[in-house]
Amino acid sequence: MNPVVRLILLGFLAVLCACATTSTIEKRSQERSGAYSFLAPEFKTLVDQGKIKVGMPMNAVYIAWGKPSQVAQGESAQGPLTTWLYYGTTFEEYRYWNDRPMPYGRYYWSEPYLDRDYMPRRYLRAEVTFQNGAVTSWRTLPRLP
Repeated sequence: MNPVVRLILLGFLAVLCACATTSTIEKRSQERSGAYSFLAPEFKTLVDQGKIKVGMPMNAVYIAWGKPSQVAQGESAQGPLTTWLYYGTTFEEYRYWNDRPMPYGRYYWSEPYLDRDYMPRRYLRAEVTFQNGAVTSWRTLPRLP
């Protein structure tokens, strides 16, 4: 596939995902309407913006960020911990030498050229740690180059 066409398709998918984000928050807040209605006004405002904060309950994080990709269990001196891991996907460029046939009169000869392809790569995008059902820490990680 032509690299320009790939970039256009990736851009279209990015716009489509960005448009779906707000409606997804609304769907999740309706799905967990009981938990959403009991949130403090400060937390409701953050959740509606897709943001989280230390002290938020698990349901608020679910509404703001969605279902985690993975859940890890652990323990600290204060007791059991639950960590939600969120993964993202990026496309990594691979370059390699390829050959293409070039006409030369009635014959063809092989011309080397640098070709590229894009492979999806998964990376850790964010993690949220809970203790006793509330956020104790969270962090977002940079997107892979």
